[in-house]
Order: sequence, then C-alpha cells, then structure tokens
Amino acid sequence: MSGGKSKSLKLVELGPGKGSLMDDILRVFSQFQHLLNSCDISVHLVEVSPKLSEIQATKLTGSIIETKYDDDSSAYKNGVTKCGLPISWYHDVQDVPEGYTFFIAHEFFDALPIHKLQKTSDGWREMLIDIDPEIPHKLRFVLGSSNSILATLIQADEQRDHVELSPNAAVIIQKLASQINTFGGAALIADYGHSGDKTDTFRGFRAHRLHNVLVDPGTADLTADVDFSFLKSMIGNTVASLGPITQQDFLKNMGIDLRMKVLLENNKDVKTQHHLIESYDVLMNPCKMGQRFKFFSMFPHSRMESIRGSSIVAGFSELQFS
Repeated sequence: MSGGKSKSLKLVELGPGKGSLMDDILRVFSQFQHLLNSCDISVHLVEVSPKLSEIQATKLTGSIIETKYDDDSSAYKNGVTKCGLPISWYHDVQDVPEGYTFFIAHEFFDALPIHKLQKTSDGWREMLIDIDPEIPHKLRFVLGSSNSILATLIQADEQRDHVELSPNAAVIIQKLASQINTFGGAALIADYGHSGDKTDTFRGFRAHRLHNVLVDPGTADLTADVDFSFLKSMIGNTVASLGPITQQDFLKNMGIDLRMKVLLENNKDVKTQHHLIESYDVLMNPCKMGQRFKFFSMFPHSRMESIRGSSIVAGFSELQFS
C-alpha cells in the first residue's frame, strides 16, 4: 500500500527452504483480500535443490508438480497455490520475470560461496585449501598468491586484515537493486551477519553442532556471516536501504511483545505457554538469535522520500500499538 498499490505484484523468495515462510506470507495475505483483490499477485521461488522444490510444491500447492524440461521456459515448475495464486520455480534469480517485485531472502546469502582474503606485507592474498603433505587425507588452509580481481571488491578504507567476499552475493544484490530501481518494489533480507566488523566467520554445522569445515567435506552445512557493509557497497546509490538492524529490534518494532501477550492469554495450557516462552527467548535473547540475526531492506529512492515524511517503516521504526 505504501509503495503505491501497484496493479501487479511478484512475490519472489530466494532459497525458500521447506516453504514455511512463503506459506505464512500467503496465509497473512489471505486476510487482506479486500485490499489485494485488484492486484495481480504471483509467487516465484528461486530454488536449485530438486528435493526442496518438491517439498515446497507439496506445502504450497498441496500437490506434486513435475519438473519441466522445456528450453522455451525459464521456470522449471509451474502450479497454483492453495489460495489460488500462480506459482513458479527457477534455478536462478536472473530467470525470474521482471516487474514490480517484493524480494525475500531468509538465510539465503549466508549459504553462498565465499573467498577468504588475508592482508599481508605483499598485499591481499587469498586463503586456499590443499592437502597436508605430512598427513595423508588431511586438508589445511594455506596462503595463495595475490588475487587482484578479488582485491578490487575490498573497500579502500578497509581496516580489517582478513575479509570474506562473495562475488555471487554481489551479482545477486545488484540484480535486486537494479530491478527495484527500474520497476519498483522492495527487498527484505534476514540473515546471520555483521556490518563489516567481523573477520573469520566461515564454519560448518552437522546435526546442529559446529563441525570443522576441513573434516569430512560434503557431510556438513557450510555458512559464513553476511557482510552487510559489502552488500551496501555493491548496491551503491542504485536504491535506498535501511539496516541492518538486529532481529531483537526488528521484531520488537513489529510488535512481538504484544503478539506474545495475546498468545499467552489465549493459550492456558502450561506446556504450550512454556514452548512459547522458550521460542520467544531464542528469537529475542541477545545471547541467542536476538543480536546475531540481522534485517536489511532495499526500496526505490522515491519510497525513501515518502518515508522521511512519516519516519515510519515497519520493522525499522518503532511502531505504536493501541
């Protein structure tokens, strides 16, 4: 509504996981049919995993959708959601049709490949992985030669001696910014990240526990915190942005405390109340996800001008609830 009530709206999620977030979004959208009936809404999911796309299709459409192998179409699956909206799947965000779009990326950028660069007396050198010559089958980090191409992505005023760069993230964030600038819309990015103050965040997880990234490659999930200062430098002045702010602040601004109060009042079961309190603690506790998880948004400069007039943006400003 604040963006001008476009005649059409594309909901694009990058890395939708099991489809839970999009399912929630569509459930909330269904409560505003009186506002959205005149808007042509479509759902577009960017997913490279065949297995996850099957899970998403079952959750969002209630049926199994066969993968298409049609060179004339950029989408590899098409269907209709349970609430009657057209939905399509793509391997790459570059394949998603252009237009007025809301992009959503929840724990997407932290899974993209990174390059690690170390500052030395000889300049920036890339950290590589090779086999330890003294211990068979053991991997180790080594300093490679200077990488002048990657070094161009490092900011001139960089104070750290170790940085993690993702060229993939740069390409994707520039694509989102360019499309928002041209066609309108917005992007909301939520991820583990920092504002350019961290160095070595590359780590592995297996069975929900930290795992050495060099041990048993292929058996653990690899991740690196998103450097939001890098993303902001990549979009430049193409679009306006807000954040990153902590999840604790974002959810508080969105009214999580009021929501929690209502849920506890409506659920008298002690076990349910205990589960709600534990879940709230995980989301809001600074020692858990409250500080480490960040929210970042992009939108056209014209939208920013209207925002300055009201000084309120959901999630990024403290809203007043009555």
